[in-house]
Amino acid sequence: MKRILILHASLGAGHLNAAKALADAFQQFPDVEVQIADTLAYANSLYRGAITQAYKQLSEKIPLLYKAFYEGSDISDLDKSLDSNLVWAKLERPFFKELGQLVRAFDPDVIVCVQQIPSRLLQLLEQEDQTSKPQYVVVTDVIAHSTWINYGVAGYFLPNSLSRNLLIQRGLNPDVLHVTGIPVKLEIMQPKTREETRSHLNLPQDRPVISLFGGGLNPRRVRSMVLDLLESPISMVLVVAAGRNEKLEEALEDLTAGTHVRLWKVGTIDYVDDLVVASDLIITKAGGLITSEILARGTPMIIVDPIPGQEEQNADVIAAAGAGVQLRLLEMVGPAVQYLLRHPERLAEMRQAGLELGHPRAALTIAEHILQDLESSGVRSSHPSSSATFVQ
Repeated sequence: MKRILILHASLGAGHLNAAKALADAFQQFPDVEVQIADTLAYANSLYRGAITQAYKQLSEKIPLLYKAFYEGSDISDLDKSLDSNLVWAKLERPFFKELGQLVRAFDPDVIVCVQQIPSRLLQLLEQEDQTSKPQYVVVTDVIAHSTWINYGVAGYFLPNSLSRNLLIQRGLNPDVLHVTGIPVKLEIMQPKTREETRSHLNLPQDRPVISLFGGGLNPRRVRSMVLDLLESPISMVLVVAAGRNEKLEEALEDLTAGTHVRLWKVGTIDYVDDLVVASDLIITKAGGLITSEILARGTPMIIVDPIPGQEEQNADVIAAAGAGVQLRLLEMVGPAVQYLLRHPERLAEMRQAGLELGHPRAALTIAEHILQDLESSGVRSSHPSSSATFVQ
């Protein structure tokens, strides 16, 4: 029985979704036990509250300051970036005294990190905690920031060749850099047709479906976009998914269908992939996980309001590949939707570009690689057999 510990940090939902996708992938193999853990759950409450609020306030309320910090902390010199991350880890380590207990209790054969905080902390775990377990890093941003790079990492799994080339230029060993894509849920590997998913969701077959994923967007700005789209002269269905954003649901409460546009408002849904397949076009922010899921299905995107820093980079890569367009003026969303619907050949090109950029089996590819490394290294775990999956 091989034990896999997957560590994330609950700063946004994307890292947890990547961890869950990896856990599902590992569970496809025999004699593998997986535990997912939120590193921040093992942190001092003072640190946990401070880092969570800092991330939320900077990214949402002061995005330009967040961008300045993000870009200013991206160190191009390899040795300096490694030392900088080690300094950060030393500052954080006193707040994470329980993390070593987690590692000791589960006694993993390998540790996989899908966020920067746990990766850098692993450098400082006491020897009895770490017991020289190999660590792998799964980068969940389209471009790998220098904070992802740490001592003692056996392999990095990267979203694209661009990220790999940039890390090679910074001095990393090419042998530890693997282009796999960002891990998305295994469901996305299953063939689905637009007709089937629309039938399942009770969406019409005879008109375009536009989906707006607004959970991470400003409610006022989403309302503005929806109002413009409701004025469209083209017959369509507009699906607005608010997720857990209760303020957005309130902001849209009084809106109803337009003359040519049917409006369907939903909250938290468990059929995101079906909706992606059913849609002709998706309006979204540029989170690494949601855009990776959309790319894996090839659905064209209009990207709005990316968080300065990593999401701007995500948007740039998608737009440059031709899989989506990035709009700064919300007033242009309505005209862009109308233009694309009137030019189906452009949508077809975007769809093909998305499929070429997407990696639907990324999670399985990563799991296969890590398990093969364990086999080739001669690891023979003494853990008793169990099929349980522990999620925390």
